[in-house]
Amino acid sequence: MNIFGIGLPEMAVIFTIALLVFGPKKLPEIGRSFGKALRGFQDASRDFESEFTRETKQLEEAVATTKKPETEKVTAATPKEDTADS
Repeated sequence: MNIFGIGLPEMAVIFTIALLVFGPKKLPEIGRSFGKALRGFQDASRDFESEFTRETKQLEEAVATTKKPETEKVTAATPKEDTADS
């Protein structure tokens, strides 16, 4: 089990130190707060990603509608000279 590069023994040491510092009554409350903060961060990240994707798609559509296809270019026609002998 490896979470954020921390193995099981390291997690046990961190949990033990947190238990000694905060006590058994405060630790679940801190865990809930941490979980809510992490959930809020994930939601904000997801919202940012969807907004960025939506704006990128709108920008691409705007560029596509303003760009003229190559076949619509108008070239100046040169008038043909009448080379008939008189």
